[in-house]
Amino acid sequence: MSKKILVVDDEQSIVTLLQYNLEQAGFEVITANDGEEGKNLAINENPDFIILDIMLPKLDGIEVCKILRQSKVTTPILMLTAKDEEFDRVLGLELGADDYLTKPFSPREVVARVKAIFRRSEYNHERPEVQELQEEKFQFKDLVVYPELYEAYFKEELLELTPKEFELLLYLCKHKGRVLTRDQLLSAVWNYDFAGDTRIVDVHISHLREKIEENTKKPLYIKTIRGLGYKLEEPKSE
Repeated sequence: MSKKILVVDDEQSIVTLLQYNLEQAGFEVITANDGEEGKNLAINENPDFIILDIMLPKLDGIEVCKILRQSKVTTPILMLTAKDEEFDRVLGLELGADDYLTKPFSPREVVARVKAIFRRSEYNHERPEVQELQEEKFQFKDLVVYPELYEAYFKEELLELTPKEFELLLYLCKHKGRVLTRDQLLSAVWNYDFAGDTRIVDVHISHLREKIEENTKKPLYIKTIRGLGYKLEEPKSE
């Protein structure tokens, strides 16, 4: 079954170009020309991926992204911006977008980015039996992460994580006890250069702590190593 992609842009020429190239790549495409319509389609049509322009009528892309993430919509989001401004791209990523592209862009690059995020975020649906999967997990007290299932649980409750939040958590789990610098995390999780803007890492760490820490002011799992970065630890038994 083909993946459904929502394209939200008020420039019809861009919508037509993206729709053609994405359909040629085998995707189903639905479109919207303003933020309000895009938000409604994102919630009601349950797309597998969202391509979202920042400058939109009615609701801008930043606001749409914010509303979707607050509504627990974890669908991967690729943001488009006509301005190569630090504020736009960083704010969009802080709010939970997974990637961004600056206009003008190559349609081939958009398709490549979409495929790359799908590869990173999806798991094999023909997965082994649950009993076999028990071995393929990371467990630290009340936190359990299943890499193959692309799921994480805290106190036996499924966590609502965006793809980037999950990738960040998984990377921390794989390097338990090691101090990881912000630059290391940027390189490993975001895969490309953000000109050293480690704020993106800090914000995603903050989002994770809100979901797995009982007291975000005194975290037990994700510790800040002042002047260096972060590390994930197993809480000590009381």
